[in-house]
Amino acid sequence: MTIYRATVLDTPGELGDTDGLRAEEDCALVVHDGVIVARTDPARARAAWPDDDVVDLRDGLLLPGFVDTHVHFPQVRAIGGLGMPLLDWLRECALPEEIRLADPGYARAVARDFLSGLTRSGTTTALVFGSHFPAAVDVLFAQAEAVGLRVTSGLVLSDRVLPAELLQTPADALAAGRELAARWHGRGRLRYAVTPRFSLSTTDEMLEVCAALLADGGDGRWFTTHLNENPDEIAQVAAFFPDAADYLDSYDRHGLVTERSVFAHDVHPTDRELAVLAGAGAAVAHCPTSNSSLGSGLFPLRRHLDAGVRVALGSDVGAGTGFCLLKEGLQAYFMQRLLGPAGVALGPADLLHLATRSGAQALGLADDVGDLSPGKQLDAVWVRPQAGGTLEVALRHASSPTDALAKLFSLGTPADVVAVWVGGDPVAEARPEPVAAETQETS
Repeated sequence: MTIYRATVLDTPGELGDTDGLRAEEDCALVVHDGVIVARTDPARARAAWPDDDVVDLRDGLLLPGFVDTHVHFPQVRAIGGLGMPLLDWLRECALPEEIRLADPGYARAVARDFLSGLTRSGTTTALVFGSHFPAAVDVLFAQAEAVGLRVTSGLVLSDRVLPAELLQTPADALAAGRELAARWHGRGRLRYAVTPRFSLSTTDEMLEVCAALLADGGDGRWFTTHLNENPDEIAQVAAFFPDAADYLDSYDRHGLVTERSVFAHDVHPTDRELAVLAGAGAAVAHCPTSNSSLGSGLFPLRRHLDAGVRVALGSDVGAGTGFCLLKEGLQAYFMQRLLGPAGVALGPADLLHLATRSGAQALGLADDVGDLSPGKQLDAVWVRPQAGGTLEVALRHASSPTDALAKLFSLGTPADVVAVWVGGDPVAEARPEPVAAETQETS
């Protein structure tokens, strides 16, 4: 039972809300058994809960934990392959590395690197593109459980186009997917996601397997894949599925577009696809640094929002530049600026929403995480930049909470993340020590 005393910034409303930032300079979050039971001022908190420990976090900013809606587990060691479009990058950088995860020992080391990258960047919840190898997916889930993160992931399915080492038969994929989902879905903070790599690498028979896995047991499994990332990819999908209306239809005609579906990228959607996504309640993971690195294009955020499609942020990681959603938010801001009138004028509160509450909404977790309201789990990130660094200087001279948030997105890095909590449990290496309640000042 702990009272966290901090400058708290969050966005409990909807993306685009006027005055969407909720900021309290000296706020007391009262947390019991991992749940925020009160959000008040320090004096009232101490009076109502005199025996609770007090943790003083005022030397920094306390934010909701970041939610990454598209990140590839096997690609952490492949970051930095610049100068190639999507399909070339996959062939030369990503897929050779993914083949190495056939070795469980190698997969275990990659999982450590991957989960460390998430936590050090302040990510507490992630929709993770898993591995083509069941043993590697087991390793990921086991280590995520040990660390305590909220992870939704699954076996990546493909039965054509990719190197032979990454292919499965539909029958083998069905059996392995069922076994993994039975073992991990709903276990603690873990959930299973049915994960075809993209319809370019999956036949109709494999997509039918995806539909069967999604429907199995009615236990709320998720679905994630790629969509409309690159013009060459889109053209090849059209050639493989001549009867489909568009790329999205290759999934939709198998019943894979639902309110539990998250599609990564969607840089080049048709109006019909946007209408189908919105009607189904599906979400899109916007991965701005990856889109820029691969030259995929400028994400049409305004078209998505005008159509009613939910959008959140993804780091992608392999084709991106790291795990940090502060950087992704900043790049999203830049990309929308470059679109001019066709873009969305994102403010600092919008960037925080995209990195936190938007992701929680996309993953069906908004009742539990995504902001720091009473009744929510304490998934939180404490940002405290190094004294004398540029961010620390900028924050010290911020004119308002909105200005401070703008400076954080402009300058913040994983090095500024000091501590991370998931469900009230600290998972970062640096953990602030509680101050005895009887000696803690309240002013």
